[in-house]
Parts: sequence; structure tokens; C-alpha cells
Amino acid sequence: MAAENIRDSDTCPSFLDKTDPLDFGKLLRGCEHYRRRCKIRAPCCNQIFFCRHCHNDFTGALTDPKERHEVVRQDIKQVICDICSTEQEVAQICTNCGVKMGEYFCGICKFYDDDISKQQFHCDDCGICRVGGRENYFHCQKCGSCYDIKLLDNHACVENSMKHHCPICYEFLFDSIKSVSIMKCGHTMHVECADEMINQNQYRCPICSKSMGDMSATWRRIDEEIEASAMPVEYRYEVSILCNDCNNTSKVPFHIFGHKCSHCNSYNTRRIGTTDS
Repeated sequence: MAAENIRDSDTCPSFLDKTDPLDFGKLLRGCEHYRRRCKIRAPCCNQIFFCRHCHNDFTGALTDPKERHEVVRQDIKQVICDICSTEQEVAQICTNCGVKMGEYFCGICKFYDDDISKQQFHCDDCGICRVGGRENYFHCQKCGSCYDIKLLDNHACVENSMKHHCPICYEFLFDSIKSVSIMKCGHTMHVECADEMINQNQYRCPICSKSMGDMSATWRRIDEEIEASAMPVEYRYEVSILCNDCNNTSKVPFHIFGHKCSHCNSYNTRRIGTTDS
């Protein structure tokens, strides 16, 4: 029996006599965001979508700003089985046809996903589901989010650093489905946004102006360029600078290629005050 015919059935489909109902249609249905065998009824507008992201994309594109809104995932009460079209209360197994509507299911987030290769898990401290495997992440109470275990005791804490919008694309980071980068300074942004900045030769955090990563190789290259390019006599004077990386001030020789911090050797500096002759 074709799947499109099954969806209109009001009774338990006959295919269940021959097939394990739990796995029927697994990974074959869903949207661009998730593989799942159900849709949600948005409690805010009573419309049906495959997932909250589909809803938010649709309402976010509405011409009238007053109609734009987002689903609160915890408020979802009703789902519609995508196999037999039965609307029911949130649960993993369809009450009518017995299909597992999502191989991964979280009753707190009302979240379904057939693709368990993502290694989904629910973080009680975050209050939402994450991907990547519980054993590979820890929750930083100060930053207010789950981070890669490699960053345990090895990152700069910024209070609620993930509960902000990406400084480049302005998407809210805490529940974004895109990969997020944690910079040396502790601020966060999307990985793809950080990569685009680097491609544009922008290496400073757009929030605090500190270097986004290890710049030692770049600083050595600037050292070599300055050593090979002596300034004319009339430009051999000192200037006062403030280092964006260590926040210290220095008086250093002026050079058009950059001004090196006397404390941390960074070239991520800016001139302060007037020219010192």
C-alpha cells in the first residue's frame, strides 16, 4: 500500500500486519530541519507545521510585523501522525497506527527526530535538547549553556554568553541549530559567521575587539615585515597605544604596518591620545 494512501486512513493500516509499525517510514518523512513522522499544531496560531523552525520561518516572512511570532516548544500540546493523519496529544507512539513518530523523542521539548546519528540529549540545565552526545558536553553554569568537553576548565566564562544574538547575523544563539564558535574572549557567534569574518581578514571579536583565536603566526609575520621596512627618519617617533587583547597601554615606535604591544606582543592595538614626537 502506498504511503500517500495510508495517510488518509482513520484506522490502523493493514501494512502493520506485515511490518514493524515502529519503524515504518523512518527517515523518509519530515522537513529540511528534521526527519520525523509527525507534524505539530502550533499553539500560538493553531496552524500545522512539521516543526517549530518551519513555523518560525513562515511567520517571520509575513509582511505584517504584528503577525510575526515564534512557537514556544514547551507549549505544544497536539501532534498529527504523518502516516495516518491522526491528531493526538504529544507522545512518541501514534495512538492510532502504532508508528513511532520520532526515533528520538523528548516529552519536555515536544521534540521528534528520526535521525539519531546526531546523538540528541536533553540538558535539564539548558532546558532544551542538544546534539552531539551527552558524554561529549558539559553545562557551564556561568555561561548558561552546554559546551564541548574540551573546553572544561579551558575557556573564558562570560555570563549567559549563549543567551544573546549572533553579532553578525543576529540569530539567537541559545537554541540555534547552526554550529556555534566560542572565541578566546568567551563571546560566541555562529561558526559560519566567524569563518566569513576570517575570510574578510577580520580577526577581532565584534563585541569586545579581542583576537578571536591564536594569532601568533600572524604577529610573527608582521614582525618580519616591520624588520624589513624601516620607517623614514621623519616618522621615527613613539606613539601611545592600547592593546585590545591585554588592555594594557604602551609607548612604541610608530610604523605603518602596526604597533606591537609591549606586554603581550599582540598587534591587535589602537593608538590613543595625540602623536608623541
